Amino acid sequence: MDSWRDCFPVRWLWQQLGCDPPNHSETRTVYVANRFPQHGHYVPQKFADNRIISSKYTVLNFIPKNLFEQFRRIANFYFLIIFLVQLMIDTPTSPVTSGLPLFFVITVTAIKQGYEDWLRHKADNEVNGAPVYVVRSGGLVKTRSKNIRVGDIVRVAKDETFPADLVLLSSDRVNGSCHVTTASLDGETNLKTHFAVPESAVLQSVTNLDTLKAVIECQQPEADLYRFVGRITMRDHSEEIVRPLGPENLLLRGARLKNTKEIFGVAVYTGMEAKMALNYKSKSQKRSAVEKSMNTFLLVYLVILLFEAILSTILKYAWQAEEKWDEPWYNQKTEHDRNSSKILKFISDFLAFLVLYNFIIPISLYVTVEMQKFLGSFFIGWDLDLYHEESNQRAQVNTSDLNEELGQVEYVFTDKTGTLTENEMQFRECSVNGVKYQEINGKLVPEGVTIDYVDGAPTSLSLEEELFFKAVSLCHTVQISYDQPDGFVDGLRFSNGISSQLEYYASSPDEKALVEASSRMGVSFAGTSGEIMEIKILGKLERYKLLHVLEFDANRRRMSVLVESPLGEKILFTKGAESAILPNSKSGEIDRTRLHVDEFAIKGLRTLCVAYRKFTAQEYQEIDQRLHEARTALQQREERLADVFNQIERDLEILGATGVEDKLQDRVQETIEALRLAGIKVWVLTGDKHETAVSVSLSCGHFHRTMNILELVQQKSDRDCAEQLRQLDKRLKEDHVIQHGLVVDGASLSLALREHEKLFMEVCKNCTAVLCCRMAPLQKAKVVRLLKISPEKPITLAIGDGANDVSMIQEAHVGIGIMGKEGRQAVRNSDYAIARFKFLSKLLLVHGHYYYIRIATLVQYFFYKNVCFITPQFLYQFFCLFSQQTLYDSVYLTLYNICFTSLPILMYSLFEQHVHPHVLHTKPGLYRDISKNALLGFKPFLYWTFLGFGHAFIIFFGSYFLMGEDTSLLGNGQMFGNWTFGTLVFTVMVLAVTMKMALETQFWTWINHFVTWGSIAFYFIFSLFYGGIIWPFLHTQDMYFVFVQLLSSGSAWFAIIIITTACLFLDVLKKVVYRHLYPTSTEKAQLTETGSGINCLDSMCCYTGGETACVSLRRLLDRVMGRCTAPRVTRCGTSLNSLCCQRFSYKLENDEPAALDD
Repeated sequence: MDSWRDCFPVRWLWQQLGCDPPNHSETRTVYVANRFPQHGHYVPQKFADNRIISSKYTVLNFIPKNLFEQFRRIANFYFLIIFLVQLMIDTPTSPVTSGLPLFFVITVTAIKQGYEDWLRHKADNEVNGAPVYVVRSGGLVKTRSKNIRVGDIVRVAKDETFPADLVLLSSDRVNGSCHVTTASLDGETNLKTHFAVPESAVLQSVTNLDTLKAVIECQQPEADLYRFVGRITMRDHSEEIVRPLGPENLLLRGARLKNTKEIFGVAVYTGMEAKMALNYKSKSQKRSAVEKSMNTFLLVYLVILLFEAILSTILKYAWQAEEKWDEPWYNQKTEHDRNSSKILKFISDFLAFLVLYNFIIPISLYVTVEMQKFLGSFFIGWDLDLYHEESNQRAQVNTSDLNEELGQVEYVFTDKTGTLTENEMQFRECSVNGVKYQEINGKLVPEGVTIDYVDGAPTSLSLEEELFFKAVSLCHTVQISYDQPDGFVDGLRFSNGISSQLEYYASSPDEKALVEASSRMGVSFAGTSGEIMEIKILGKLERYKLLHVLEFDANRRRMSVLVESPLGEKILFTKGAESAILPNSKSGEIDRTRLHVDEFAIKGLRTLCVAYRKFTAQEYQEIDQRLHEARTALQQREERLADVFNQIERDLEILGATGVEDKLQDRVQETIEALRLAGIKVWVLTGDKHETAVSVSLSCGHFHRTMNILELVQQKSDRDCAEQLRQLDKRLKEDHVIQHGLVVDGASLSLALREHEKLFMEVCKNCTAVLCCRMAPLQKAKVVRLLKISPEKPITLAIGDGANDVSMIQEAHVGIGIMGKEGRQAVRNSDYAIARFKFLSKLLLVHGHYYYIRIATLVQYFFYKNVCFITPQFLYQFFCLFSQQTLYDSVYLTLYNICFTSLPILMYSLFEQHVHPHVLHTKPGLYRDISKNALLGFKPFLYWTFLGFGHAFIIFFGSYFLMGEDTSLLGNGQMFGNWTFGTLVFTVMVLAVTMKMALETQFWTWINHFVTWGSIAFYFIFSLFYGGIIWPFLHTQDMYFVFVQLLSSGSAWFAIIIITTACLFLDVLKKVVYRHLYPTSTEKAQLTETGSGINCLDSMCCYTGGETACVSLRRLLDRVMGRCTAPRVTRCGTSLNSLCCQRFSYKLENDEPAALDD
């Protein structure tokens, strides 16, 4: 049925149009080396090729797809309809007036998107054209990456990246292992070990691999980097051998081969089905509150437009009810006009008025907003205060569409580990066999022993201590890296006899800290050789055979290893959260260990419990069999493995517990306090235990010592949870004077969200701070979503550094990733990324404040100037019998938004700083002035709208009363005509709206001066040029010499000055009165800072290395603009944001010289 799609031209065209259907089979069968069965019933599955496609368009679909996306916008679609109407019927204005701005906007947007996509195509071609080696026909064949097919055996050499998702078949090592780094996938720089199944590991040459007959059955592609379920069936003579395949056998595309000469692997997922590609697919689009307000305003103005068009049409026919106006002597109707349908005529007139007034909808608004967001986002990356010198990382913007949303945040949800803390773990204390120890000067000291005791090195360990540190040294996933590149490791020596200093690498900082601490205590992990794990106990080498690894997962909250000791004992070593270990323990110092764990947690230490269990030979055989069956299952493998793991990890004997310190990041407490003063509530969502989380919350200022801490923890049933919530709610309402904090654990949260969401949210909203502990990643996202969709619809922000924070980051309105030590998944999936939590305060309080003020004024001003532009056109119809005569020339209609009034507002939206950044940062309360979309609410919208109508009335009637009916304003006695009147109105309007923008500007740079006065100068020069030449390509010359004639009248100049002043006078008066009688906090800060002597040119957006180069430019601009007198220029840095101009008064600092050096 689909055979017609199999031919190459049709299939290629089908793929170019993006219509290639996905493979819907539940599992896939991969024949290694593409050796398919010989029987005729086999139908091969279709798989994706190995091309990576990150581009959005192709040559064939760019124009239709891009146009479709652009015309989904209301304004673009509206102007398209207007343009088509102008083409189809006789309208008062040329189709060019709508077509040219529409073409300009569509073209600029298409060029921008096309260029971005071309860059993506270029990057894709580099990746897809990379050379690779594939085993075919008994030899290695060099080909391109895009030509790899599922089933191909691929050879990858050291330090090369894997071109597809490969199942490891063999390596240059006897045991078939290899080391890889996945830094490009999840940011983890540690070496990870992957293994081949024993039967294929011995096939280390191309010749041997060519004889391999194997089939791989595995799941269909999914985005989870750490999950892979499959099995490989190999035929050895007549016997079939089945081995399980898991994540440890899968080499991911994008990962890099390290410390291994070469490997061979079979491609199972290729191209866009590789896990890397599935993870890089675009996230759901987030829309800011400003964009939603903008669309609402657009609909309101569309209603105004329809009202004006309908009213004009009705008034036209009411006026023409009198015969003398219906068919005046100078405009006789034709026979066709008399016999035409009145309904069609009414519709035609309505559409003509619609065209006449259509510029009330600002088509250039969207493209201006896009430019503002794109260009404005660079300032975040340029900000020196957001640059972290130690890690050489600057803030980055992944989504510029949400810049203004940073100024509207009401709730911040933050992770703890790596976000509030450094994620640099240091071993501090431990509990062994009920005795508490602490590390002092690298030695293990029992509690209460004086420091003098530890002067000498320890020469022995007790049996309990030795067993405890054995468990710590064996139960982990730590890898060892050596400086020697290719030597085979044996203990701590290479095969050439050269010893090397080992270095531990771990995916978890906790594991690394524990293994390093164990080494300091005399039990050191020396590395692995195949299935052998080597440890040294006070210098004596012991080898343990690794039988099974029971991997960590978030549900069990523990990991285990099954090993065989040198004496042949089968031992299980387990470590994990105390809630996962202690309930499964039946012997040892359980109570004392629990007490010590609680003491560690109160100190803010991260805790883990360590236990072990011995198995008899018979018990181990049964366990081994059950593990093999569960690992080879294709269906429900995770559930079956979980059951087996739980069966193994019980009846444990507790060995002890560890306490690891994670230091707070710098200025966390000040940042949280600043956010609280700004009216932002901070919630901490963490996976740590209750006591640890509360301790850290107190130390970082999230909870105050005077705050009343309420708890919703350890709830066992819905009834108990509901009762506790009701009690908390009652207590909050009765005692609303003091501040309250709430602590919730994961289990209680699940019960609360099941049937008591409303009551739970009511309790949370009445608390100043909320701490959620023992949280799973999906629970974090659910809490964010719950608050996000609450009736108040608050703007939420989530910040975290790990993969477990990704769901929370994607769910919130604004997601921020911390460039920490838990990989880069959070950064990749975030909207913004910063290096430290302390940078959040400036990102919100300064950048967010600026972005919101700028874009809110941009949106309101755009609608204002278009109301001001079109209302005189509507008023003019009352004086021309609604004949649809246009007031303005078509060129003026076209260029008003594109050239004459566009640049001042764009520069304002990029550079405006209505309050100094230092003041915004030190007075967080100013953030409250703009919260809840204050500047785009109903009242500001009405103010700007009525201001536009008011200015339009003043401009039109001021010009009308000046000219009168028979007034001569020229020296030769001539009177102004229709086009001169329209040009006078247009000139006053351009001046008025430009000067209005100048009044709104608080922060003047030379660029603002240039575009403001330059726009006015350009209008005059253009009008003189346009009206002073006969243009041969214009079908009418209505404007010839009109502008020159207008400017030759002194009365016209007087009118321009008087009317412009009258327009702005009331606005200035309103600002002065309100500033003195009802000043906002922001306006008070503006008055305060004028006398505060803030250093001029405060550095905001310049790197340290560029400060010296900026000094001369700063001094020059200071003198040119007169912002700072020469003796008072300070030595502060140069701001690229303001291009070195500030608007404040300055004072001489004590250490400043009296004059500048020449």
